[in-house]
Amino acid sequence: MNEKQFLTLLKKHAKSQNIKINPDTELVMSLIKGMLANEKEHGFRYCTCRILTGDKEKDKKNICPCAYHLEEIKSQGSCLCGIFVKNHP
Repeated sequence: MNEKQFLTLLKKHAKSQNIKINPDTELVMSLIKGMLANEKEHGFRYCTCRILTGDKEKDKKNICPCAYHLEEIKSQGSCLCGIFVKNHP
């Protein structure tokens, strides 16, 4: 998967959850590059802001979009890494 394809998947996810991709394109592309590097190294697109434990079962929660992103957006306005943000009307 390349950067553009991954960005397309993230946009589809954001739309389905009524959130959006961070408008800071430079940040988003940096995060995408990091997640794609994680995929090459570890086999999955782990979020760059999460520490991997080495336990594949526990680390599944850290695959982007991670298990925590919706709650973080709800409480903080963005997920921890900042790739997703609230969708303001």
